[in-house]
Amino acid sequence: MTATTRLTRRARVLLAQVTLVVAGCVVAIPAIDLVRSALFVSRVAGLGGPVGRVAAVTRDAVSTRELTVPSRHGPVRTRLFAPAHGGARTLVLTAGINALGIDEPRLVQMATEIAASGFPVLTPELPDLGDYRITTRLPDLVEDVALWAASDRSLAPDRKVALVGVSFSGGLSIVAAGRPALRDRVVFTLSFGGHGDLARTLTYLCTGTHPGNPRHPPHDYGVVIILMNVAEDVVPDEQVEALRDAVRTFLGASHLAMFDTSRSEEAFARARAAEAALPEPARTVMHYVNTRDVAALGARLAPSAERFPASPALSPERMPAPPTPVYLLHGESDSVIPAAETLMLARSLRARGTPVEALLTRLITHAEVSPDVTVGETLAVVRFWAGMLGRWPHAAAPRPLAE
Repeated sequence: MTATTRLTRRARVLLAQVTLVVAGCVVAIPAIDLVRSALFVSRVAGLGGPVGRVAAVTRDAVSTRELTVPSRHGPVRTRLFAPAHGGARTLVLTAGINALGIDEPRLVQMATEIAASGFPVLTPELPDLGDYRITTRLPDLVEDVALWAASDRSLAPDRKVALVGVSFSGGLSIVAAGRPALRDRVVFTLSFGGHGDLARTLTYLCTGTHPGNPRHPPHDYGVVIILMNVAEDVVPDEQVEALRDAVRTFLGASHLAMFDTSRSEEAFARARAAEAALPEPARTVMHYVNTRDVAALGARLAPSAERFPASPALSPERMPAPPTPVYLLHGESDSVIPAAETLMLARSLRARGTPVEALLTRLITHAEVSPDVTVGETLAVVRFWAGMLGRWPHAAAPRPLAE
């Protein structure tokens, strides 16, 4: 049996299950939300078969335009994804840590598919994330962009928006949602593979240990990001920038490997060449990076990682909890930010009165979709997403592009 045949059969079963759920009203979710959610998930996951064909013909056309948003830390480049047939409130979607920013292909796809489902999306480009830095400016920038969007009647008719953060931006978006200026401006916040406590997450990346007993060893991408933030602690001052430049090349290559193998291999070769040109001890540290020696690099970084995230502003468990609902979606096999972070964050937020819905799933890894899962797992994500859509005023229903 080919992979295409399996996928087509799974798509047919998913369509049947969604139809039964809608027709039988076995969950307290409006039918339109379930349908929108099923079509959105099928497009993002790349499902074929009947569901994929229905998703393709019912998606709304999407236009994009660049905007510049003022903030306390300077202008922020953003991109607006607008459905052709109008929309209601806007979702502010913040990417994770990568150099491509708002041009990152997976972010563009996600924003496009959300907009194609009838919901405008605003993606801000945060320079610190583009340089692989986790700084206290980040929640400020999310807050400022959200306030700007909420003040524009064309983006937020009732002066409210939603926040969606991917990877480390998930936790930072929850921090922003709990701030006084946004408490009455955010309808809900979604953290997609985010953290609850940054110090706890960094300890996991350096040592592989976590109080939630993670099932997977840490990924080298995460520990190398720590190196970008604490390089001055591990090499002499005069070697810091050269080491960071080499690390940037490696991280860029790692990111390219997800969608451009040829360019990725070229970048990895440049990272190895940069290693050879470095003096010691930077050369040894870069060798750990290039050989993906997480244990050696983690041991070198662990003391600095304990000091680095000193500000509570980087951890939603240490900041005021949002009064509005928080949705936590996390890949079970995540090895950058362990899924246990979502479970621990959910307990912390609920204890402080925040309505929380959390889902661990095999449909995603860290911030990537993995379509090779069961129908039941796919349907769980459909219902999770539909629960959020139920808090959103409906735009005009998407129409076939042929119209």
